[in-house]
Amino acid sequence: MIFSAVSKERFVRYRANRRAWWSLWILSIAYGLSLLSPWLVNDRPLVLSFDGKLAFPAFSFYADRDFGGTYGTEANYPELLDSAHRAQHSIWTLNPPIAQDPLRADLSAAGEPPYAPSAKHWLGTDAHGRDLLARLIHGFRICMSFSLILTLLSTLFGVAIGALQGYLGGKFDIFLQRGIEIWASLPFLYVVILVASLYGHGFWLLLGIMTVFSWIGLSYYMRGEFLRLRDVTYVRAAKVLGFGHLHIIFREILPNALNPVVTLFPFALIGGITSLTSLDFLGFGLQPPTPSWGDLMAQGLANLFAPWIALSTSIALFITLLLATFIGEGVRDAMDPKSGDRYE
Repeated sequence: MIFSAVSKERFVRYRANRRAWWSLWILSIAYGLSLLSPWLVNDRPLVLSFDGKLAFPAFSFYADRDFGGTYGTEANYPELLDSAHRAQHSIWTLNPPIAQDPLRADLSAAGEPPYAPSAKHWLGTDAHGRDLLARLIHGFRICMSFSLILTLLSTLFGVAIGALQGYLGGKFDIFLQRGIEIWASLPFLYVVILVASLYGHGFWLLLGIMTVFSWIGLSYYMRGEFLRLRDVTYVRAAKVLGFGHLHIIFREILPNALNPVVTLFPFALIGGITSLTSLDFLGFGLQPPTPSWGDLMAQGLANLFAPWIALSTSIALFITLLLATFIGEGVRDAMDPKSGDRYE
């Protein structure tokens, strides 16, 4: 059997919690669609016909000279459409559902950005004239991807180190625990500032810095679970029967010690989202002009006369965190055998 009877019972309890179940579906579908945002939210046409020649700009690079221009850089498709119509070229495009580039500024309107919501920019623009909706969608994709990878890596390291501590115990556990406590005392924000000033604000660099700090809390839980379970009857029986350490760790103890991991995973995801947003807000996060909710929050604070920036970003962040919180509460209740039929 792939899933035990206990796992199936927990899944039934989770599904009975309609708020958590629908939150999981909504957040999963939203994230899945956001992964397609490089093609669905961009100003590069999905299909373009120029004087009878078909091109697929959303999926391939085309230089300006490919459409009668003079430069070898990528074509500016909004300008290409205007110039082609003026030059009476035969041109036809199939555009994405949201034909806005999150990195391209639109300064065609009167006045200075940020521009208010309009038919062209549904949520308005940011302080640099970039479409706010496009940046929110791309920022959601980056934020969720960052948090998911961070949570998975942190869980892997936390489980591995905590399991070794709890299983081996003794001097190994004591010395490693003292080392973890020293490492945990390092000021995380200062480390981020120092590394960012030396090496920049790359996605993977920032992910690595946060990973080496974020596994510590989970390792405490796993250490306690392994210390509790290593001397129970069925583990002693496995040792007497001659099973190796790997079998005992992965087959006997770990499956029964995963409750904290599963329960804390959604809340760790929330922590990753808020941490990245906070660092971006302070200017120590991802390198501009990467779409970022924290950067939009900072722009909203700096441009209080343009309330659509802060309002749209705050609503998007609130809904995301609320859905993740509902999922976490549902998982926590499903793992609790005392929850019973609370949601039925």
